[in-house]
Amino acid sequence: MLWNEPNNLSHWDFELDPEWTTYSEMVRVASDAVRAENRELTQVLGGISPIDPAFIERMQRQGVLEKIDVVAVHGFPLDWNHWQIHEWPAKLDEIRAVTRHPVWVSEVGVSTFGAEEVQEFGLERTAQLLIGKSDRVHWYSLYDLPRAWPATTRHREAEGSSYYRHFYMGLLREDGAPKLALRRFHEYTPALGICQWFHFEDPRLDSAVQWMKELGVKHVRTGLSWADSHRENADAWFDRQMKALADFDVTLTYCFTPESCGVRAHHTSPPQRVEEFADFCARMTRRYA
Repeated sequence: MLWNEPNNLSHWDFELDPEWTTYSEMVRVASDAVRAENRELTQVLGGISPIDPAFIERMQRQGVLEKIDVVAVHGFPLDWNHWQIHEWPAKLDEIRAVTRHPVWVSEVGVSTFGAEEVQEFGLERTAQLLIGKSDRVHWYSLYDLPRAWPATTRHREAEGSSYYRHFYMGLLREDGAPKLALRRFHEYTPALGICQWFHFEDPRLDSAVQWMKELGVKHVRTGLSWADSHRENADAWFDRQMKALADFDVTLTYCFTPESCGVRAHHTSPPQRVEEFADFCARMTRRYA
């Protein structure tokens, strides 16, 4: 998967790239670089949030969709979106109306910000609405985001309760204690996969793998951060992460700009040179696929 939520200001600075021309060029160049390493890999456009058919049409006009195999969407109707959970089939149809590509749901989830029972209901209803309607559905996420770690969003606490919901999306609490919905999750695997982002040298990696195997998960979505690749011992951490996930069918997201490579020193910035992102994608593909 090439980037994450490119139409969301929390993950792509479209103030610097208002027509997404740099993003489009970056994906085209990176796609070619990945194909040169492995022509058999399924390539996915970074999952969009909000679900916006006009953005997909823009990607078509800018020559992106001819490079990739799948488009993906993210939806959180009980937490962040301005539509109701029962609208999921219609939201998929909106995207299918503007592209011939398969549509994956690469992130869907419900927080326990208000009550664990809300997540339990959301899991059941999401499974009813999406299983069989999309080839891949990844539940976000297995673990709560630790409160000591910042959520990857631009405006932080200024977002009010919307920001704090980021810390309650897991089936497991930060300390590893199960929530109510966890006991139901195995009913929907392997049709439901998991999306779990791992931070650099994340101490939860081994326990996450154990939990996912116990739950019957087969499909995992995670990421390798281009920004993290500039850290000391980055390859050692990437090797450990990918070895731990070797038993799963992994959708691997390439994203996040190193400060030294961006137009602006921020992980959401368009790169100064799109070829540098493509080089990272090629190197990771060569190393792990």
